[in-house]
Amino acid sequence: MSAGAEKKLFLFQKVRRELRVRALLAGLPILRALPYRFALTVGAMLGTLAWYLVPRQRRLALEHLAIAFPEMDAGWRRSVGSRSFANLGRAAVETALAQKLQPDLARLVQLAPEDEALLRAAHAEGKGVIVVSCHVGNWELFARRIGAVGLPSATVAKEAQDPRLTALLEETRAGAGVRVFWRGQGFGARDMLRFVRQGGLLGILIDQDTRVAGHFVPFFGRPAFTPRAAGDLAARFEAPMVFGCVHRVGPGLHRIVLRRIDVGRSGDREHDSLALTVAATKAIEQEVRARPDEWVWMHPRWRTRPANVDI
Repeated sequence: MSAGAEKKLFLFQKVRRELRVRALLAGLPILRALPYRFALTVGAMLGTLAWYLVPRQRRLALEHLAIAFPEMDAGWRRSVGSRSFANLGRAAVETALAQKLQPDLARLVQLAPEDEALLRAAHAEGKGVIVVSCHVGNWELFARRIGAVGLPSATVAKEAQDPRLTALLEETRAGAGVRVFWRGQGFGARDMLRFVRQGGLLGILIDQDTRVAGHFVPFFGRPAFTPRAAGDLAARFEAPMVFGCVHRVGPGLHRIVLRRIDVGRSGDREHDSLALTVAATKAIEQEVRARPDEWVWMHPRWRTRPANVDI
């Protein structure tokens, strides 16, 4: 591609991104004015529409479903893929409505007493808690509901391409009592370590192949490059690790799943980080298998290939 063509492509992408951001910001007040149930219907319709209008993402979803569920037929994969897009549409709308939903969060996102007790017991150990999660259901509502427990809570997130969206996310999470550590901010790493050392709950999504340090661990029978920060932090501080996600169980109703990730700690940080990452990814796979229509199949989970790995 010539330099002129590259410049034109860059400008086109920049204009398209700007239009998308402006459309989103302009549409937020409209979405927030809609009744919750109706807004969910709109979100599902938009997600389903995207299934048909975005062929590249549809193709990726079907390819990944074939990797994960080779025993299922093409019709089943198309149904699951379409429903996963609809779920993503609902989740996007709920994220836009998050501040509006905050007063009713305890009713809309159920957290069983025994699961809350598990979280509090882990926190009581005084070493911080690493909460690993995944893009199942609505991870934004999961973070906000955990933050509502009243324990010091934070998440690690990547900045949006547009700073206006980053600011919007930080503002809405702060309103729910959830601090955000941005991956691109060097000083944020020091604050994050201090936060864990002081006993905070730190939530990290580890089910995507991103440009961070990682381990190759099994996911649906294939090596998947997986962020290692959660395992590293749990190993470094000898902190308990808790897996959690949220499933949609009805219109506007969600239920949280929590479980302790218990693996033998050897004292070797590299070994323990890998073992924790393997166990956490196994827990993620279990939940994705239970509700495949809630996961983001369009994400290229197996994009990075190991040169020579034996797992």
